[in-house]
Amino acid sequence: MRIASVEAVPLSIPCSYGAEGWTLGAGGWKSLEFCLVRVQTDTGVVGWGEAFAYSCRRAVASAVRDMIAPLAVGRDAEDIAGLHADLQKRLHIFGRFGITAFALSGLDIALWDIAGKAARKPLWELLGGARRASVPCYASLLRYADPSLAAQYCKRALDEGFGALKLHEVDEGVIAAARAAVPREIALLLDVNCEWSVADAIAVGRRLSPHGLEWFEEPVFPPEDAAGLRAVREACGIPIAAGENCCFATQFAALFDAQAVQYAQPSVTKVGGITEFRAVAALAAARGVKIAPHSPYFGPGALATLQLLATLPAQARFEYFYLWPEATLYGDALAPRHGELAMPPGPGLGADPDPDVLRRYRTE
Repeated sequence: MRIASVEAVPLSIPCSYGAEGWTLGAGGWKSLEFCLVRVQTDTGVVGWGEAFAYSCRRAVASAVRDMIAPLAVGRDAEDIAGLHADLQKRLHIFGRFGITAFALSGLDIALWDIAGKAARKPLWELLGGARRASVPCYASLLRYADPSLAAQYCKRALDEGFGALKLHEVDEGVIAAARAAVPREIALLLDVNCEWSVADAIAVGRRLSPHGLEWFEEPVFPPEDAAGLRAVREACGIPIAAGENCCFATQFAALFDAQAVQYAQPSVTKVGGITEFRAVAALAAARGVKIAPHSPYFGPGALATLQLLATLPAQARFEYFYLWPEATLYGDALAPRHGELAMPPGPGLGADPDPDVLRRYRTE
């Protein structure tokens, strides 16, 4: 079975956020940006992948078309590991990480989708079997930068059945207001998106310690400062989560060697796809590090994360991005019920994107 075509499918789907003036990462987007990767084999099997594309959709789509597709077409679709390793090596001159890794991730996810469809099995079965039929979610809230809004959305998510919440706040007063709104038995996580120097992160972390945070995510810049991450944890006593900005298992190995993290956060659309995610999970298991995937997605990346989570220990949760797209690629398959997502029933990733949604929101 050979790869006959590799196509980038860029989308932009407007969203509502509930609150005005929010920020997160690169800013307050008006739409969710996607770069889906459609791979078709010479036998007619079609697989879908997703390359990380928030605020970089055009660049990632170009990388899929100009860097990935010419090297992948004609190759054996069943030799996922061999193709993955070869493309890593051949593309390294363009930069090992970032856009190159995002595009390769999309191809890899699509090939695993094809493998499942060809075998007529869900991906979790190819990955060694599921430990559960549904996966608990945590609500990954936006940065509201307002104590009353943060408390309001914490309460809303709790009322919807989420058993854990993540803040993206950096103001200590807002964090305190959220903690006051969330019962102590509910896990409260904090992601500050690489906000501080090591010294500042230590100072803030010490003041936040009484709030009983389950983890302190990416407290320092740059995100690969493993020694800095370890120093923050040792000084403030809050477990450290990091890794959404790491690509390939080698970067995670460096974090683990430095004993920098207690929670590793591979993002399947950034890290190199399912192949590299599995390598990271194996390393983490060997080092006693918990896996907490980065997954604020609504496309094939979300389904791939869900399939992978089904094979992981029960404490691993799905990160549900707490916003509301105008349209969904999979109907209600990625709509949590009582804070959980059920495994989709189909082969491969479990579902294919709605062709009508693809037509309506395709950008080029």
